Amino acid sequence: MNPKARNDAKLALRIISREQHTISRKNISKGALRVLYRLNEAGYNAYLVGGAVRDLLLGGHPKDFDVATSATPDEVKKLFRNCRLIGRRFRLAHVVYGNEIIEVATFRGTSEEEGEGDRHIVDGRIVRDNVWGTIEEDALRRDFRVNAMYYDISDFSVRDYVGGMQDLHDRVLRLIGDPATRYREDPVRMLRAARLAAKLDFRIDEAAAAPFAELGPLLAGVAPARLFDESLKMFLTGHGLKSFRMLEQCGLLKFMFPATARALKRGDQALRSLIEEGLGNTDMRVAEGKSVTPAFLFAVLLWGEVRDLAHTWTTHGKDANEAWARAAMHVVAEQCQRVAIPRRFTITMEEIWSLQPRFEQIQRKKVFRLLVHPRFRAAFDFLLLRAAESPAIGELGQWWAHAQQLPHETLAAALPLHHASPAGDAEPVRASAPRKRKRRRKPAGKSGTS
Repeated sequence: MNPKARNDAKLALRIISREQHTISRKNISKGALRVLYRLNEAGYNAYLVGGAVRDLLLGGHPKDFDVATSATPDEVKKLFRNCRLIGRRFRLAHVVYGNEIIEVATFRGTSEEEGEGDRHIVDGRIVRDNVWGTIEEDALRRDFRVNAMYYDISDFSVRDYVGGMQDLHDRVLRLIGDPATRYREDPVRMLRAARLAAKLDFRIDEAAAAPFAELGPLLAGVAPARLFDESLKMFLTGHGLKSFRMLEQCGLLKFMFPATARALKRGDQALRSLIEEGLGNTDMRVAEGKSVTPAFLFAVLLWGEVRDLAHTWTTHGKDANEAWARAAMHVVAEQCQRVAIPRRFTITMEEIWSLQPRFEQIQRKKVFRLLVHPRFRAAFDFLLLRAAESPAIGELGQWWAHAQQLPHETLAAALPLHHASPAGDAEPVRASAPRKRKRRRKPAGKSGTS
């Protein structure tokens, strides 16, 4: 396969001068500027590139800054003592300044004959790509046109080789080259299209979206650990709800979260409400700078299948605890074949799920045991999301919300010792006025101190 044949994009350099764009160095991290200046001073070409340039032009504030350079990874390492080389598939240099990592990539080439390094392609998919080239070749190797613009620190201009500036103006995502070929090279580009469209509020070009149905199954061949990282970018960076809707719209959800897609296909509107509210709440927490956890997110996405399986097995005579445990294990095992959720998160997910039936057991000992459970807060928040499932679940959530506000003695006095009320039958617990304590009268003749 000739790499040049698979990319029919035409190069037409447009240089946007400092007066014609809005990028300011004050919005670029100090670490990125130090890397750019050091490489330039050493005689190499170096540019800010990719999503950082795109977001700066859109008036955003990027969290990550990537640099593209004519220097090889080994040459970058010689310039920076705080540098480490990573990656086999793509050899990269990471320059570290405190908590910030500046990713430095050598210009990628399009032909092995014209550069040094190695490229390995299997069935159209690039499994190793360390062929160095020119900035023009590097621009052609990038995925979307809006990601192929370069900020030049030497004169503060933006170099646009493939029409990225026009796509920013049109708010559209267009792939560089033939879409089907580019997706076969790296199927994750389909997910990236959905994520960027959601994040930027762009539309996906028709040509870029057309191969999704045919090539979506290629995502099954992507490393599950890589898909876990992609899912975090989609759902935990402040635009999770839009990303979820875009995945559904593009027909890609079933390739990443098959259990979720199956459950939603059954027409469960309460489940859809739970998922969308959970993702919306996560987006709000991100916007407010609050912490978020992947465990709660994945528990929300996979709940429908876990719940339905547990109910099926319980109906067929399985012990309730065993049914819930087996359902959780079954769904998690299937999901981890697509998205490798780390064990530290799946344990929390399984606990959140297994605690849901326990909220229905309104009984003194069980209530107090649940209140002190380490996962109670997460499980209770999950219960509140389930309010749309039935009026009984909604009432149960209100009961537990009120119960948490009561003094221990008041709650204990209002709870039955042995009877476990079903959801919706739990009587509201009311706080009673505290009784006045009687002062003990001192015995005659024993007043004073000894």
